[in-house]
Amino acid sequence: MVQIGKYNQLKVLKFVEFGLYLDAGDGHELLLPKREIERLPENVNVGDMVDVFVCYDSEDRPIATTLKPAGTVGEFAIVKVVAVEQIGAFLDWGLTKDLFLPFAEQNRDVRVGLDIIVYIYLDKSNRISASMRIERNLDQVPVKYETDQSVELLIFGKTDLGYKAIINGQSLGMLFHNDVFKPLVYAQRISGFIKNVRDDGKIDLSLMKSGHKGAQDIGPQILAFLKQKGGFAPINDKTSAEAIYDLFGVSKKKYKIALGGLYKSRLIKVADDGIYLLEKTGDSTKS
Repeated sequence: MVQIGKYNQLKVLKFVEFGLYLDAGDGHELLLPKREIERLPENVNVGDMVDVFVCYDSEDRPIATTLKPAGTVGEFAIVKVVAVEQIGAFLDWGLTKDLFLPFAEQNRDVRVGLDIIVYIYLDKSNRISASMRIERNLDQVPVKYETDQSVELLIFGKTDLGYKAIINGQSLGMLFHNDVFKPLVYAQRISGFIKNVRDDGKIDLSLMKSGHKGAQDIGPQILAFLKQKGGFAPINDKTSAEAIYDLFGVSKKKYKIALGGLYKSRLIKVADDGIYLLEKTGDSTKS
């Protein structure tokens, strides 16, 4: 049987005037409307397998589509509110029929035109619906992460401690304020790193690798910046954190660690007026 709210690979059974029928299993057929066929690969014939998304039409009948929704059942997605009614809101998720967000699944005010994060699920009647209750729908099965592992984050909340984020579309993590050095907003996608996995399973995140590993990543950036500036830049370990972030996108702590590494490797000289790039054959800077 087909999976509602997911992509399915189905066999073409026959072409008709208003589209084609696909094998839905157990003797059932599923319509792919004529308007959808042009997005299929060329020269599709009876017996071929095609990839389609299965949803419901305006009369709540299962139907196939070649359109790609913002997400599938079991995933989180960013969607736009297109209508708000007493029973709930309706969301544009890329398909002809809007996605329904029940009033009971809203945890903040929604209004037309607003982009929101939702979890897509099947309700008790097997209808595709959305929920704004993010934490409740995050995977409860522990996922094994390693320190400094690169992950993709989706920001969905802010607290006194920091920012809540969805990790790789399945886990809950926290970016503490002291690990954030640029503005973050709701529904922002950003790359990050696993900072720590606690004994209770809670996950701390960072926008940079921990310790010297993260600092080493910007060492080449500092050297490239100096070369671009002719071997000298009026910045050093006394430069403000704001200026450092504007230049390299990292905290001053990370910058100072990288600066120290370059100094110990005799690649730069740090002076009161700034930092100088050293040539491999000797110090080419002024005395």
